[in-house]
This record gives sequence, structure tokens and C-alpha cells, in this order.
Amino acid sequence: MSESITSVQHQSFYNVRPGFINWITSTDHKRIGLLYFYSISIFFFVGVVLGVLMRLELLNPGKDIMEAQTYNGIFTLHGVIMIFLFIIPGVPAVFGNFVMPLIIGAKDVSFPRINLLSWYLYVIGALFALSTLVFGDGIPDTGWTFYAPYSVKTGTNVTLAVLAAFILGFSSILTGLNFIVTIHRLRAPGMTWFKMPLFAWSLYATAWIQLLATPVIGITLLMIVAERTLGIGLFDPALGGDPILYQHLFWIYSHPAVYIMVLPAMGVVSEIIPVFSRRRIYGYKAIAFSSLAIAFVGYFVWGHHMFTSGMSGPARIIFSILTFLVAIPSGVKIFNWVATLYKGSITINPPMLYILAFIFQFMIGGLTGLVLGALATDVHVHDTYFVVAHFHYVMFGGTGFAFFGALHYWFPKIWGRMVNQKKATIAFYFMFVGFNTLYFPLFIAGMAGMPRRYYDYLPQFHNYNIISTVGSWILFVGFLFMIYNLLQSARNGEKASGNPYRALSLEWQTDSPPTVENFDKIPVVTEGPYEYKD
Repeated sequence: MSESITSVQHQSFYNVRPGFINWITSTDHKRIGLLYFYSISIFFFVGVVLGVLMRLELLNPGKDIMEAQTYNGIFTLHGVIMIFLFIIPGVPAVFGNFVMPLIIGAKDVSFPRINLLSWYLYVIGALFALSTLVFGDGIPDTGWTFYAPYSVKTGTNVTLAVLAAFILGFSSILTGLNFIVTIHRLRAPGMTWFKMPLFAWSLYATAWIQLLATPVIGITLLMIVAERTLGIGLFDPALGGDPILYQHLFWIYSHPAVYIMVLPAMGVVSEIIPVFSRRRIYGYKAIAFSSLAIAFVGYFVWGHHMFTSGMSGPARIIFSILTFLVAIPSGVKIFNWVATLYKGSITINPPMLYILAFIFQFMIGGLTGLVLGALATDVHVHDTYFVVAHFHYVMFGGTGFAFFGALHYWFPKIWGRMVNQKKATIAFYFMFVGFNTLYFPLFIAGMAGMPRRYYDYLPQFHNYNIISTVGSWILFVGFLFMIYNLLQSARNGEKASGNPYRALSLEWQTDSPPTVENFDKIPVVTEGPYEYKD
């Protein structure tokens, strides 16, 4: 009996109980991570196509390819898919699930069945969101924020979309709980808190936000459903409700959620930079504590979304100061990453290119965030395309590019083959040029006063929108070429060794792809994961 178990342990996790049913009932964290990856990739592609359609409509003033109501629906669905189905779950659900147990020397997460349940909830929530395309009274037209009182009064299918976000919240909570317990209980012998990889630190900080902040949005979304179905009047001024209350409740969750989106991406950066600069990470403890600081202070800055809502003067000043404070730990990370690169033996390859792009684009997003955190400038650019550009530089230019960097970095570990470097580099440059061509002109348009969320615009903003739409085409071509290269590499790429990068963290000390239980023998950790000598 023991011999048969041992023989199974030495097989790749791909080869044990193959078949679709066995995959979707597996509790192996690696398979669940891949289930998330394939699901998220499909929904992300849908979101990208919707975004390209929006840019085509905005190519010229007036109607181009769709009516205003259709645009509003596509705009809402694009936001819901990108935020709730890609950005929030992307790095934690895919690489957290696949890599985190490996990187801390564990055989699996603490609660494998709850982990599988999290994926099922994700898929159910996603299907609820996409079902608004075919069921009910039309695609919701509220935007992804579901602002009341319009979300209470509109005749479109808001209830189904809100329930989708509610179910996705449960998935996020369960994932966060699983990660917290796993990191506390299942670290390898000798792996103290300050010998733990920084990617695990970022997931740990993120998990606390998922656990504590997500219930707030769940309750808020149920309040919308209750108001739409029962007419309670929580947010409807005609019934004594207060729509500003909805904004407070929404952003109490949604600003910490920004850090659910970006903290794991920062953890990816902290893993990749030391490997390809062959240097010990500069300021390990500062980066680790800055993750916790971002998670903590992030709870107190939601009010900067509401400076023009009639908030009192003292409250606006306090929220503005807190917004500037939360930028400090992010600045600490960027300083430490650049200091790690300084005098390093740097290897420029696709994972490193995506990470360098992350730093560049996240800095633009962060610095423009200070513009929005300052009272005087926020009043001028509030609800303009300046906010759209800032948000996409942080979320897509930051988290999205870190996701692609993580995908190229851990590709050999996941699929056992190397990515075609030349094709991956070409795809990167298309995406980098396309992204900046798409979004940077929107900063200028926003400063000039172009309002966001509108189907149409004034003729003086035409040139900015032409450039932006051309950028979306370049970005889309790069995205398609990246998908093509990854698919080809997964099937026909050069076979990868267990540790093609000569990295020191534990996930690279086992087979590629990993065996069923990750390690033949649980490793004993004697030094940190970044002690590079060459």
C-alpha cells in the first residue's frame, strides 16, 4: 500500500486522475489554481472585447456602432467583469493557490474542500453576471459601482448583477480565510515569519482585507436588493433614505479592495526582481511591514472618493491627509525595489520586462493618485477621464502587468515548459506601447474637462479619443499575440528543469510541474529566500 502511495506522489499532478470531472472535483491546490486561471482568462477576454467595443464607440463624437443604452450596459458589464472577475481574484486566486503552498513548503492549503468551494462560488457568481446579457430586462446600466438611487430605480437587470457580486464576495472571504490559516499553520520547519517569501507576506495582508472588508460590501449589495424588491427606502430620498450612505458603505469596502487588487501584485514584484538581478532584496522587513501598513491604513481613506458629495470641511481634510499617508508604504516598496536593482546583475527577459513596466506605470498611477487626494485638484478633475486614466494605470498598468509577469515567471513551474522568449518580448512591447497610448491621453483629456462615463463628448476632445482608440488596437494585438505564444509554449515549448532561474525560494526546489504533494519530504528552511551570492 505504501509503495502505491509513493508512486502516486512522484507523478506530476497533471497525470493523477485525469479527466474533466476529476479536475473540477479535485482538492489539489495546484489544480484549483489552474481552474481559477482558465476561468479568469475567459472572463478577462470577454472584458477586453467589451473595452475595445467601448473605445470604438468613442472613436468619434456621436453614434458610431451602438446606442447610448447599449453603451451604458457594456460599460457596466466591462467594469463588473474586470473588477470582480479579474483584478480582485486574479493574482491571489491563481498564483496564491498554485504557488503559495509551494513557496512556504506546504503540501496544500489548510482547507482544501473550502478552497474548491471558493472556486465553485466564483464560477456561480460569474455566470450570474454574464446571465444579465440574456435574462431579465437588459444589461445593468449603473456602472460597476451600482450607485444609488439610480441603481434602485432603473428598470435594467441590476438585481442579478448585484447578487453576482454578492456571491463573488463569499468566494473572496473563504479564500482569504484559507490563506491566513495556511500561512499561520503550515509553514515549513524553520520558516519563521522573517524567512517567509514576500509574496506570502503580500497574500497574508490581502487575506485580512478580504476577511474583514468584504462583508461590508455584501451587506450593502443586499440592501440594494431589498430596496428594489421590498421598497424599504434605505437609499431613496423620496422614502427618507440617503444615497450618500450608499457611497460611504460602498467605498468603505472598495477602497481597501484596491489593495486586494494591488498588494499581491506587489508581492510578485518582490519575488521576481531579486531573481533576475541576483541580489538580496533591499529592506526585506520594510517591504513586509509596508504590506501590513497598506492593509491597515487602507481602511481609513474611503472618503477621498466623496470630496464633492457635500462632505464637511474637517472630514475632507482628514481623508486627504490619510490618502497621502497611505502612499508612504507604497513609496517604500518602490524605493526598495529600485535599490535592489541598483548594481545588480540584471537579466532582461519577459517576466522582468512586465515587472519594470509595473513599476513605471504604477508610479504614474500613484503620483496621479496624489492629485486626486489633494482637495483643490480633486474638485477640478473629479468625474473626468483623469480618474479613468489614473485607475487604469494602477489596476491594469499595475496589477494587470504584474499578473502577466507572474504568468511568464511561473510558467515553467506550472506547465513544465519554457516560454518562447522572443515572441513573449514582442508581445510585451505591443502591450506596453498600446497601454500607454490608450490611457495617457486620457489624463490630458480629463485635465481639459472631458467627463467620464458618457456615451458622447464634445468635438474638442476628438483627437485624444482617436489616439486612445488606436492604442486599444495595439494593446489588443499584443494581448492576442501573448495568448498565442503561451498556448504554443505550453504545448511545444522547451522542457523546463526544476529550477530554470536558479532561484532560491522553495517552489523552485521541486519538480516542474510539481508532484502531487509538492515535496517528497517537507523541506527544512535554514536561511531566507533571497540570499543570492552571485
